[in-house]
Amino acid sequence: MKQPSTEWRERIAPDEEARFARGVKVISELQRSRSAKFGRGRGLHRKQLLAASGTLDVLDGLPDHARHGLFARPGRHRVLVRLSNGSSDIQANIAPATRGFALKVFDVSGTSALDSLTDHQDFVMTNQDRFQTRESGEFFDMTEASIKGSLNVILFLFRAYGWGALPRLRVLITTLGKKFNSFAVERFSTVVPIRCGPYAVKARLKPVGTPPRATWFSDIAEDMRQRLAAGVVAYDLELQFFVDEATTPIEDAAKVWPDAETPIVTVARLTLTAPEDGADVQAEAERFDPWRGLAAHRPLGDIMRARRLTYQASQMNRG
Repeated sequence: MKQPSTEWRERIAPDEEARFARGVKVISELQRSRSAKFGRGRGLHRKQLLAASGTLDVLDGLPDHARHGLFARPGRHRVLVRLSNGSSDIQANIAPATRGFALKVFDVSGTSALDSLTDHQDFVMTNQDRFQTRESGEFFDMTEASIKGSLNVILFLFRAYGWGALPRLRVLITTLGKKFNSFAVERFSTVVPIRCGPYAVKARLKPVGTPPRATWFSDIAEDMRQRLAAGVVAYDLELQFFVDEATTPIEDAAKVWPDAETPIVTVARLTLTAPEDGADVQAEAERFDPWRGLAAHRPLGDIMRARRLTYQASQMNRG
């Protein structure tokens, strides 16, 4: 296995500023069209399935390369979690979709990635191990096509790439159609990297054990609600470290970082309990934005740089 390296680099393309400005317009247009249909809400991950409360316990005795930012010292933090469907639509929970796991960690203090002060650290995760596209421009193209319906995305891909659309379509179908059993048993990842001090990492949640179901539910929200009512649901928070550009690229969001070739360190234990009173309302109103977290965990790569602006626009559009 290769060793963690600090030799990562971000490569900023000359057209990024224009591309990101276009992305803000595309995401805002999508958000407006869906808000007209469903009421004011997020551009993506519109449907909140469940909120949960709990604690994050940072472990003692971590290796030096993991002890930065939130993980610099052991301790307990309060958390708020928002579980969601990744779609811009309000759809049945059984429908194929990426599932979102947004985690807000409180009792934090420091300079944020936006050079202000922050009292929290956010991790925005999904049940995927790679992004749908290599870079943000193609994602914005597909998002713009999706405003008029999902079939329009397929037509766009073939118009833009000819037969080269087939591998892209395969990734899209595999991503959106990925089987999902339960929030309690699936692994979640930031998918794209963030900093851990001088290192680059992806943060991941790995379920600890498989809590038994009290009864069988095909509805993933009700399943999680019943599990939390019966006890706690726990996860290990892991960091997967950058080793080199070929194995763990910073800018290619569509490439999986292989477990077998990368150091993985468990840094904390997340324990979820039934939501406190008002948690559903709080989670729906909250901004989950990794750019508002600690500078030691600044988001990295093209997709994350695009999110800095599109997240801000989405937050403003929902008031």
